[in-house]
Amino acid sequence: MNTLQASHPLVDGRTGDAPLVRALRGDRPDRLPVWFMRQAGRSLPEYRSIRADHRMLDACVTPELASEITLQPVRRHGVDAAVFFSDIVVPLWLAGVDVDLVAGRGPVFENPIRTAVDVARARAEFTPERLREALEPVREAVRLTVAELGNTPLIGFAGAPFTLAAYLVEGGPSRDHLQARTLMHAEPDTWRELLEWAAELSGTFLQAQVEAGASAVQLFDSWAGSLSATDYRAHVAPASRQTLDAVRDIRVGPDSAEGVPMIHFAVGSGHLLEELADIAPSALGVDWRTPLDDASRRLGDAFPLQGNLDPAYLGAPAAVREAHLDDVVRRGERAPAHVLNLGHGVPPETDPDVLTRIVERAHAL
Repeated sequence: MNTLQASHPLVDGRTGDAPLVRALRGDRPDRLPVWFMRQAGRSLPEYRSIRADHRMLDACVTPELASEITLQPVRRHGVDAAVFFSDIVVPLWLAGVDVDLVAGRGPVFENPIRTAVDVARARAEFTPERLREALEPVREAVRLTVAELGNTPLIGFAGAPFTLAAYLVEGGPSRDHLQARTLMHAEPDTWRELLEWAAELSGTFLQAQVEAGASAVQLFDSWAGSLSATDYRAHVAPASRQTLDAVRDIRVGPDSAEGVPMIHFAVGSGHLLEELADIAPSALGVDWRTPLDDASRRLGDAFPLQGNLDPAYLGAPAAVREAHLDDVVRRGERAPAHVLNLGHGVPPETDPDVLTRIVERAHAL
């Protein structure tokens, strides 16, 4: 077991009792904690001003820029947590994989990984050790951010192994991830090697953020919803568990049983809730398709839940949006604890003032 340093916010008293941390540990603080996935950037004009002069991946590894972008929504919206500004492909890129973020498309890989030879080469060349050496700009960005946040927790962030593997096999975004799912069944040993490598990189990325000052982490799986429960359980869950184990092994103090809260969120995963729970995160994110009270019932009311405002309501009339928010909060009361969030990320066209009003209403409830 690793132990956090005495200067870490979870140890020195800054964030240990923060509403977000308490909720993720199963408590119900006096104030409902709120944050938004993809709140760092996208809809904020101050973010777009920075990005006008900086490539996405460069911004992610420039400490001052990454820290500033992370802090912007905390200043503007008064949310209860910052989420570290990054991208799921950053650990791959820092490890040496040739990837670019193409505007309007997403991650594009120059050399897709589709065979046993490809996987063996990647594991030999793009190692976690190489990533650890390249992560210092990320650690510095986390340290700068935590110094400014005070009592507000920072959430670390990484992509789940299946989503990374799907991008790597397909060479970029895909509608159905058919090539990735075919590899899963046609060459299961190659698939397992690929996911274990992706898990090592994402776990190393999460661990670095926590050690530098993050008070919680979220593992984000964009594409797990394309899998059946059977395939997820057999071919994906072990790698996601492996990723979280990199954080699960960290303790708040040498004599403490408390660890770092871990959220697992997968898009379109209503049919996978039980499988996601088996990975044993601290809390589960739920997208907008599954009501929170239904999700909690299926999970035996055993997990704090995060979510799950439908992003479509961000553009609805205020009265309609507020009724939806109130319904989500009411349904979330069934779970041991609730963190209010969207059921997916903030759309780029969102009016930032709408997000601020959601935070204000949630805090007033």
